[in-house]
Amino acid sequence: MKKFPGGIHPKYNKELTAGKPIVDMPLPKTVRLLLTQHLGPPCSPVVAPGDKVAVGQKIADTDAFVAAPIIASVAGEVTAVDAEGIDIVADQANSGFTGQGKIYASPAELRQLIREAGIVGMGGATFPTHVKLTPPEGKSVSTLILNGAECEPFLTTDHRLMVEQGQELVLGIKLLMEACGAKTAIIGIEANKPDAIANITDLTREFDNISVVSVPVRYPQGGERQLIKTLTGREVPVGGLPLDLGIVVSNVATAVAVHQAVSLGRPLIDRVVTVSGRGIAEPKNVRVRLGTPIAELIDFCGGLTADAIKVINGGPMMGKAVADLNSPVTKGTSGILAFTEKEAREYEERTCIRCASCVDACPQKLLPNYLALYSRKVKLDLAEQFHLFNCIECGCCSYVCPSRIPIVKYIQTAKNKIKRRRRK
Repeated sequence: MKKFPGGIHPKYNKELTAGKPIVDMPLPKTVRLLLTQHLGPPCSPVVAPGDKVAVGQKIADTDAFVAAPIIASVAGEVTAVDAEGIDIVADQANSGFTGQGKIYASPAELRQLIREAGIVGMGGATFPTHVKLTPPEGKSVSTLILNGAECEPFLTTDHRLMVEQGQELVLGIKLLMEACGAKTAIIGIEANKPDAIANITDLTREFDNISVVSVPVRYPQGGERQLIKTLTGREVPVGGLPLDLGIVVSNVATAVAVHQAVSLGRPLIDRVVTVSGRGIAEPKNVRVRLGTPIAELIDFCGGLTADAIKVINGGPMMGKAVADLNSPVTKGTSGILAFTEKEAREYEERTCIRCASCVDACPQKLLPNYLALYSRKVKLDLAEQFHLFNCIECGCCSYVCPSRIPIVKYIQTAKNKIKRRRRK
């Protein structure tokens, strides 16, 4: 194994849920399914208010290649359709799902089945899976890497899936290999998950082309480029993709979803979410239907504690603050975290002291201090020259900054301004 540059060791706080089995949440009364749950253009509704829908039915789609359809996570009646999403009142009696395996004759047909199931990257990036599995003309895939690092603090969804649904993971890996043409697969799991490593190693023992590797605990080990560096010693070229190295990286939860979609005929209608943090009364790993209001998910876990002041969708390093608890669970929701006032302190931003701590911590070998400076001074061309869009927004720079400068916030602002300028 090789060591990627930079990285940090935050307190991981995984003990709150790492030993807790996945529990199923009861069906919500209503769901709201957003039209943008993937990286790419939004889908357009194919249903209208008053329509009756079945669980697993496609309710929104687009002709765009980099996109995935939206699937009804419950049966029921469509009550509202707007520019952002579709509301469905659940039919509690008919929302159980039964399906049957799909038949395919080629890798292209297999990729189409994965698309029709609405599957995207489940680690949080939400890149449509069928796109990632489709090598461009002139390129081929030799290696599939399964990302089981789960380096974000608090989150344990992938960990529990590897412990509880290891056989489904292995079957999903074989399907992913067939879909992209990979001859070998490597499963990278951080060393702080010994039970997952032991289980998956035992389940893959009979396959000489699938290996399990225990990788060092270091954030952001689960970053695509960082995991490739650790497992293969190779670096994705600047401006390039893992496909340039003949590699495809997929999250372990995505592999499980692919198995369920192809072998069981079950599209992506639910996912496992870690509900944790010291602002949650009863932290749990919960399997929940997509579109469920975050408030109901939190209530299922005992509700918020009296001193909870902030809720995060995702992990604490890369997640987003939740402004409205009626917001729905989406395909990319890996965690819902609630923090207390002690944990979510606000700091006063001070002047940069040029210590270069952010440079040392950056896993992408960038100069975050200059990127933040150029963003603040709206020198966007200079920011681009310093490889602004190579930033993966992992948050290492902001975490180590002694001046408490929100470097990632400034970088995100610059990216958004440049994107708006390009669209104009």
